[in-house]
Amino acid sequence: MTRKSRRMYILVVAIALLASATALVLTALDDNITYFYSPSDLKTKQVTVGRAIRLGGLVEDGTFEKLGDGLEVKFSITDGAETVAVTYQGILPDLFREGQGVITEGSLNEKGEFVAHEVLAKHDENYMPAEVTEALKAAGEWRGDEEQATE
Repeated sequence: MTRKSRRMYILVVAIALLASATALVLTALDDNITYFYSPSDLKTKQVTVGRAIRLGGLVEDGTFEKLGDGLEVKFSITDGAETVAVTYQGILPDLFREGQGVITEGSLNEKGEFVAHEVLAKHDENYMPAEVTEALKAAGEWRGDEEQATE
């Protein structure tokens, strides 16, 4: 084996090891990434039952109800085009209310309902996550520019 062919062999083995390591890291990360979806995305994209995701939109008016002991609640999130039923067991944020922008973390169950393990409410009048803003603008429900123009 010549010196040149030995270097080429080492280079090929190093590239193969690097590619294998990269593939393993990306596979491991994919299991831990939490993707953001709007209600319309849930209807159009295939989302695996039980996979952890984030669902964002507006709490639909008239859908909030307390179940049982008061810690379990049910409400719907909408982006103007589609609506998804959400159940949550726990204490809601102080700023949670109907018509308010929220992001929930959880997973879909077999019935197509979203079971949340965390609910995040909008924390002031000027803040909304970029993904929720884009989804509302795409659905024609964005009112942020109008509110700022009237102030």
